[in-house]
Formats: sequence, structure tokens, C-alpha cells
Amino acid sequence: MTAAGGSDAAPKAPAAPKAPLRVLIVDDNQDAAVTLEMLIETLGHEVRLARDGPEALELGTCWRPDIVFLDLGLPGMDGYRVAQALREADPDDAPVLVAVTGYGGERDRDRTQVAGFSDHLVKPACFESIQRSLEGARPRRRSGAR
Repeated sequence: MTAAGGSDAAPKAPAAPKAPLRVLIVDDNQDAAVTLEMLIETLGHEVRLARDGPEALELGTCWRPDIVFLDLGLPGMDGYRVAQALREADPDDAPVLVAVTGYGGERDRDRTQVAGFSDHLVKPACFESIQRSLEGARPRRRSGAR
């Protein structure tokens, strides 16, 4: 131990940075979406925003995000239906799905797990939770140009 109570061991080198991910944020609340977008961009990832289900499905199929932060309470087409359609569009290489919602009860978490979401974040999601979700994603296969 050092005099300050720390360890004499050399600090560990930081892990090699992970390849930037394509991140789709789907939320009808523009302020929430833009805030999350800015946060994720500061981590070095490429971000697109969708305000509703149809726009999310269009971006999901043509842009092919690696991970989708998906609000469940969307107008018209809720987040569960969007998630199902994204998985069905590419069942062998679907994006990681992260539920972002104001509901955080046990039943809510069980429902998102059954629906195939990898994580369930309660708004406003903390930085560490967002980072953990991003760490669980990997770049998807892509054909053609970015």
C-alpha cells in the first residue's frame, strides 16, 4: 500500500476502443431523443433518430443499426410492435433492442424480456446503463457501402 492508501500496482491500460456502432434512437419525445443522441455521439457512435414506428422500420431495414434504443410508448405503433418487425426483417442478424420507458415495474421488465429486448432502461436512463447496453452490441453484417 502507498502512503495515501492506494495500491502499488501499476494502473491497468484502458481496453482497446470498440468499433463505432450504428445506433438508432426511436422516441416521439424530441428532447429525450436528442439528449440521448448527444450522449451516445460523445462515445463515438453514429446515431440516427426516428420519431415513430414506420420511420424506425425504414431506418432499421435500410441503414441497419447495430442497436436500437426504443421507446415503448410510441403513438400508433408501439415499441413492442416495432421490435417484433425489426426482428422479423432480419431474424439471423437482428439489432440489439433496448427498451426505453417510463415504466420500470417487475411486470414491465418481464414483458420486455419476453418480447426479446436485451435491456430495459427507465427514463431518464443513467449514463452507466446506456454504456452497458452499448457494450452488449456488436457491429452487424452489412452489404454494400455505408
